[in-house]
Amino acid sequence: MAWNSPPIFLTDTDQLFKHAQLESVKAWIGDPAHGALSLHARIQRAVRQLILDGALDVGRPLPASRALALSLGVSRDTVETAYSQLHAEGFIERRVGSGSFVSERARRLTRHEGIARQAGATGEIPNLSRRGSAIHQGGGVRDFLAPRPFAPGLPETRNFPLQTWERLERQVLKEHGTHALLHSPPQGMAPLRQAIADHVNLERGAGATPERVLVLTSSQQALTLCATVLLDAGDRIFIEDPVYHGARKAFDAAGLECVPIPLDTDGMRVEQLYDAEPSAKAVFLTPSHQFPSGATLALDRRLAIIDWAYKQQAWIIEDDYDSEFHYAGKPKACVQGLDPHERTVYIGTFTKSLFPGLRIGYMVLPPQLVGPMTVARTLLDGHSAPIPQLTLARFMEGGHFGAHVRTMRAVYAERRNVLARLVSTHLADFLKARVPAGGMQMPCILIRDIPEQEAVEAARRAGIDLLGLSTLYASGNREAGFLMGFAAHAPNELEIAVGKLADVLRALDRR
Repeated sequence: MAWNSPPIFLTDTDQLFKHAQLESVKAWIGDPAHGALSLHARIQRAVRQLILDGALDVGRPLPASRALALSLGVSRDTVETAYSQLHAEGFIERRVGSGSFVSERARRLTRHEGIARQAGATGEIPNLSRRGSAIHQGGGVRDFLAPRPFAPGLPETRNFPLQTWERLERQVLKEHGTHALLHSPPQGMAPLRQAIADHVNLERGAGATPERVLVLTSSQQALTLCATVLLDAGDRIFIEDPVYHGARKAFDAAGLECVPIPLDTDGMRVEQLYDAEPSAKAVFLTPSHQFPSGATLALDRRLAIIDWAYKQQAWIIEDDYDSEFHYAGKPKACVQGLDPHERTVYIGTFTKSLFPGLRIGYMVLPPQLVGPMTVARTLLDGHSAPIPQLTLARFMEGGHFGAHVRTMRAVYAERRNVLARLVSTHLADFLKARVPAGGMQMPCILIRDIPEQEAVEAARRAGIDLLGLSTLYASGNREAGFLMGFAAHAPNELEIAVGKLADVLRALDRR
């Protein structure tokens, strides 16, 4: 296309584009980034941008279509089509016998555009609600998207049986056809709810039925639903201290008052629930592997929490995020399975046990909460995608889920031991590892006077992701250190990463 054709000089009445404006149009339509657009659309958008930028004043005549076509080396019909679209959108006026002019409406458009750009340049975010402002100021839940060492909570995906998954997905599409492309029921596909109920009953000692399972996109969605459906803004909720940051963000965003309860080696110190005045309407727990300490909540404390919830008519929110990966004996029965009063909401996810891109979590609910939670869920995102649900159901029914978990349990146990040994060998001057009985990450306590946040930032620049422990505390009694994920990295990768971290900490220690 002859974008460099010389401009045609028009009469004063035609008011040909200035040279810079014409070159701007040529550059816009010749940009490869706009190559998917038709030629007339590129011309139309280039002229529209000149108007929005204020480069073409209101009332300004545009070049005649024939003249602009010659200047751009395109057909007159192409320019006519572009002008017609600009006219239809209100950017220009077309007067018979006089030509095309920038319309009066464009004055309002350019003014609004300028205001929007000014707000964007200053970072101003106007008219948020109090809750919206609190959410924005608190920041989102930090997800470690790339599998860099030592990002916590990331599973190993290179060992996933992808061919099996693909085969099962093809079976789903062959059997269900185009029906698999429709909405799923908001509570979830029946085969998956049955598979989940069977799994948690067998492996976690839960008391679940398919009718009590609500399939979601994530455990974070489950926490948001609990915070907004079960409690009102200003209500108190007991949380572990330190606590999973995603839960804290969900509760803060809902306007709840989070009351921290300290931990010891047996988990949450339950006696403080009874002593607190006023009491709370709910308690949040990660009893299998407390996040981030890794402690397991003792059986007597589980029973005590159930008793407290019954007497207070409060709710227990049990996040069982990675209980599949327990390395010393059998994991204890979940709180939900021990609760005869049905005051426990059980939350699970396949993000940790399978792969993050699956985006399937679930809740096992008391019967009286199934209806309200399902309706509330429809207001968030309607439903979960049917094809992954049906594929996962077959994956579980066929025994592939259990086999994969058993394989990864052995892999993760080895990697946990490797990381503990590497920390002891290469980082003993800086960190003390607290080796967990399960899970996918290891808390390591700083024993030197090195600022935690500076270490986190320096490690990130070196290609290492650490989650600072002190940021997870709600009270002033904080312990500095890092939560170090080990599941997604082979022993040789862990060794290289520990070497980099040792260099980072030594450099900070010499300052």
